[in-house]
Amino acid sequence: MTERTRTPQIVITDREPGLPFSKGLQASHVMVTGLSPYRAYQIAEEVEIRLHERRKASLTSAELSELTLDVIRELAGERYATNFDRWRQVEELDVPLVILIGGATGVGKSTIATQLAARLGIIRSVATDAIREVMRAMLSPELMPSLHTSTFTADEGVREAPGRPADALLLGFWRQTHAVSVGIDALIERAAAERTSVVIEGAHVVPGFFDVERHADRILAVPFVVTVTDEERHLAHFAAREDAVASRPAERYVAGFDNIRALQGYIKRQALAHGVPVIPNYSFDQSIAAVMDLVMERVTARAALTANADGRSDGQKGRTA
Repeated sequence: MTERTRTPQIVITDREPGLPFSKGLQASHVMVTGLSPYRAYQIAEEVEIRLHERRKASLTSAELSELTLDVIRELAGERYATNFDRWRQVEELDVPLVILIGGATGVGKSTIATQLAARLGIIRSVATDAIREVMRAMLSPELMPSLHTSTFTADEGVREAPGRPADALLLGFWRQTHAVSVGIDALIERAAAERTSVVIEGAHVVPGFFDVERHADRILAVPFVVTVTDEERHLAHFAAREDAVASRPAERYVAGFDNIRALQGYIKRQALAHGVPVIPNYSFDQSIAAVMDLVMERVTARAALTANADGRSDGQKGRTA
């Protein structure tokens, strides 16, 4: 019997303890550009081919990144190459990413959050519904009725009667969001203290209700709101949710659709008032690409500020030396 020829192993010398090159791992790194998993894996395969053609048994992480950048530029284009180059600056920043995704029920927040976390290599993702469930266990319906309703039935938790039904809905949602925002602030504080990146998503991520500015020196916050402008497309999302999660029948959301649309308008107004980007979810691929571009823009801006601060600090040291 003849021994099957093995593909030579390529070692990344500055990764402990000399880890080998992996197409799957490299593809996950490439996905931060906004490329699909399939396209990212094609890039990683081409990188491996070129490494073997060069007969390289080992290389550094920096050399691997430079080769990957060249391949992305050739096969995918300058936009994705720019995003890959920008992403390398995240490690230099040495601060955690805090992604905050808001939007009304059914706009696709959870799907975007899951894919975004995977592409950015973020292992911690929290839905504000989970925060609300914990608070419900601590606070009875008699003590805080607004917590014990859905966002789009928040008017049912309002005991006093405002002048219009719409006012009761927004008042109930305001109280619910105000309470859940205590948990959102705690998650942001934990991310800053532990230097751990996190994705926080949910209808309660409403601009103006949580505070990222007080942690500006310790985190890189990227808040945005997702919307679905077309009503028919928005309704179609609920049918998809029913197919994916049997415990979420579409009829319930269809019955509350007018309230959901009203809350979307309120959340969007809050975003515009606080300078938070609004990303229309026309198609998943376009939305992910837009979100990745937004993250890269924030990374680049933060890196520039850090470089300027370091330059000023070096200048001051030179004058005092």
